[in-house]
Amino acid sequence: MIGRIKKHALDRLDFAGDVSAAKRLSACKTFIRLESAMIRMRHEAGASGREVARGRATMIDVLLSHLFQYACDSWRHAHGTEPLPVCLVAIGGYGRGELSPHSDIDIMFLFPSEVGRKQLEPFQEHLVNEILYILWDCGLKIGHSSRTVDEVFAEARNDIQTKTALLETRRLAGSESLYETFASAYRSFSQEDNPRDYLTRRLNGQRERRARYGQTVFLQEPDIKNGVGGLRDYHNILWMARVKLGIDQLDDLVAQDYLRPGELRDINRAYDFLLRVRNELHFNSRHATDLLNLESQPRIAFGLGYVNDDPLARVEQFMHDYYHAAQTIHRTARNLENRLALTLEPPSRLSLRDTLRISRHQKTKRIDGFIHRGKELVASSPDIFKADPARLIRVFRHCQQLDAQPDFALQNLIRGSLPLITRHVINSPDAIVSFRSILQEAGAVFPILDLMHELGVLGRFIPEFDGLTCRVQHEFYHRYTADIHTLNAIRELDAIFNRLEPITHKYLAALHETPNPTLLYLILLLHDIGKAVGIKGHADTGAELALPVLRRLGVGEADCEIVVFIIKQHLIMARFWQRHDVDDPKTASIFAEALGDANRLRYLYVHTYCDARGTSTDLWNSYKDTLHTTLYRATLEHLIHGGEAIETKNSGLTQMKRQELLAKKIPGIGSDEITAHFNLLPERYFIHTGTDEISLHLEMVNRLLRSINTADSIGTLRPIIDWKNDLNRGLTVVNVVTWDRAGLFYKLAGAFSVAGLNILGAKVISRADHIAIDTFYVVEPGGGAVENHGATEVFARTVEQALVANRDLYPDILAQAKKVSQRYGLDLKNGMEALQSAFPPSIEVYHELAMQRTIVEIQARDHLGLLYQLSKSIYDHGFDITFARIGTERGIAIDTFYIESTDGEQIDETRLHTLRDALHALVAPEQTSEAPAA
Repeated sequence: MIGRIKKHALDRLDFAGDVSAAKRLSACKTFIRLESAMIRMRHEAGASGREVARGRATMIDVLLSHLFQYACDSWRHAHGTEPLPVCLVAIGGYGRGELSPHSDIDIMFLFPSEVGRKQLEPFQEHLVNEILYILWDCGLKIGHSSRTVDEVFAEARNDIQTKTALLETRRLAGSESLYETFASAYRSFSQEDNPRDYLTRRLNGQRERRARYGQTVFLQEPDIKNGVGGLRDYHNILWMARVKLGIDQLDDLVAQDYLRPGELRDINRAYDFLLRVRNELHFNSRHATDLLNLESQPRIAFGLGYVNDDPLARVEQFMHDYYHAAQTIHRTARNLENRLALTLEPPSRLSLRDTLRISRHQKTKRIDGFIHRGKELVASSPDIFKADPARLIRVFRHCQQLDAQPDFALQNLIRGSLPLITRHVINSPDAIVSFRSILQEAGAVFPILDLMHELGVLGRFIPEFDGLTCRVQHEFYHRYTADIHTLNAIRELDAIFNRLEPITHKYLAALHETPNPTLLYLILLLHDIGKAVGIKGHADTGAELALPVLRRLGVGEADCEIVVFIIKQHLIMARFWQRHDVDDPKTASIFAEALGDANRLRYLYVHTYCDARGTSTDLWNSYKDTLHTTLYRATLEHLIHGGEAIETKNSGLTQMKRQELLAKKIPGIGSDEITAHFNLLPERYFIHTGTDEISLHLEMVNRLLRSINTADSIGTLRPIIDWKNDLNRGLTVVNVVTWDRAGLFYKLAGAFSVAGLNILGAKVISRADHIAIDTFYVVEPGGGAVENHGATEVFARTVEQALVANRDLYPDILAQAKKVSQRYGLDLKNGMEALQSAFPPSIEVYHELAMQRTIVEIQARDHLGLLYQLSKSIYDHGFDITFARIGTERGIAIDTFYIESTDGEQIDETRLHTLRDALHALVAPEQTSEAPAA
């Protein structure tokens, strides 16, 4: 490929004599177009990632060299000779000779140090005009600089990014002697200019980057370049090795005993695979991108030769290979980073073997065929696992108890000994005791299971878990593969036992009330194993798969029953509080009946929290935590005390609040108004509403009633609105008291949209005298309590226009949506199409017989005004909304409504079917709905 590109350049980039800028531009465009097409054909024919990246680098090389030569010739033609030597240098990734289709091209015009700026600037400007402008007009992204040799070294001393970029340079054209002098001096400089500081900063940079990208290879949407196990992991070890050892390529590390031949082969293959994936991603994108998102994965997989007819199976095969390659790079990179950081002495004075020999003089302890030295565990013999294969499990128990890590050699020995984990070991009483002991070390389980998984032991010992390894979860909320999600959930349980956050304290208290708190580790480990068979119905499948594992591990019958029940029902609690009114005593009663046991509830309460937090770091918030805990506490009371006792307690609580408010003597509110308030509202309002909030509502109702004297009619009454920021929960509580009227909810929702605010939740209730008390929990578009007073004014004005003047708010909502999209740089149309493919909308409309409710559940792509459209459609079809639970996750709306017929008539299935189709048409206008109403 490279020879052909150079040959074509001689034919197409012949700029002999006086060639106009237009002709040179046209020739360059033609050359780029034809050569790019040939490079892509080579890629599609299966060329390696490096071959394609080097081919594109070569294409740019010859293009730049011809333009540079023409620029120098034209200067000589006009001025006789160049004023000073100059060299055109490729730096960074381009200097490494690798360019993916949309990679940036970084170059430097290098000049001698002894020249002055007046002498330099005219020639420099000529080079820029003759070279860079043509490249920019060709649509190439060029990063450039013009530096003298002294300036290069000065910048390298002050900026680690510059220092790193200059570790990889190539001469493209110009003075060979100037470049060789610079390159030789820079090589010495990079090794002598505080190498300890450079290596430390590189290691710190690696840690920070990996933390930013999820601290794991196994993200469902990995970043090929910067993600953990990405191309940057490979580049970083090369940079560190160049500074410390003065090598040019990773191959040189083998000769110096830093890398084994097999490791070199594996990491080079993995790097080439990632480059090939990146090339395919760039070829399929209009702009530079390194994010392998869910929408692009089927297309990229197909382009790389994964041709399974089932798109999901195709993606799973491709991502399995991706994760394997990224894991190889990450593992090798970490090991090399550790080895390179052992000492900063030159290798000629202290080799890796010398360093290891010195470490052996540390204080040691022998245990079970291993040597504990410092923070490491070392094998006393290469045959320790052959002598007793159960040690392959026991070694991790030792690491847990000693707070140690297997050294590099022991890790390799464990990987090489995996075939010893046979059925005999899986059923070995010794191995089982060790594994159960690991799971009972409260607060210290995740690091050991994570290590077991990384070294391949966990999936060997629990084959049912192995099916989760690298399993892409085709679910919208999951950020990680199924195996890493499970381990993350276990890490959250560690955090609870370690009391790492205040929020964890109540969960720890719930666990301590169970007979076996650490049993939840086993539940979490097995809760998703059904996904190895398939996502759909995985809870039921997981319960079936878990039972043989529990029997094998010797778990008692009582604990078995708990584990299987929680696995089978592990999704129920979050779904329940997402879909139902947790303030309604019926909700807790029905949920208590479904669980039937207080300990089940306690395990499920903590499990749901860990499961959600392990799914994505931003999936849980204080609002959800409040709903979750409210349901837990109310249900626990039902399970412990029974329904009748709860009713008695609730009645007593209501009477106590009435007496407290009567004694409080609220200014301007008489005792008759307080008594009327308690008589006109259902008991559930008083159970979950504090006296301060009830006082606020009484005052607002009083203001509304007093305004009747100034209103022309009930319909012209202005609503009473109160705003209060709840900084602890990061939201604003908005209370609206007004005369109840047709379509009230959708008009209020529309007014919030016009004001540019997002609704997190709502409580809707009406007194028997038709005064509505609606409470909304809202945030600003970027999240957080409402600080924009302009938004509150817009809301008040819009509500009045909608309620009094019956104004159609939809045009204003569309205008506001356009403003938000421009402000936040959102492409709403393209975003909708991408999300619809990954998360198809769903509508359910059904009767909940046990709760005597008619419920609407909606999941769809969120956008400003969606709630207005949905609630208006519900009203237009003859229904009132009596409860609303509003939620948004990663741009997806998850809304639940309780509805009643506005005419009080019984709701038949035909009306529900019609309503469901109308709502479906709103959220998925391109699709038709044929499923029957539930």
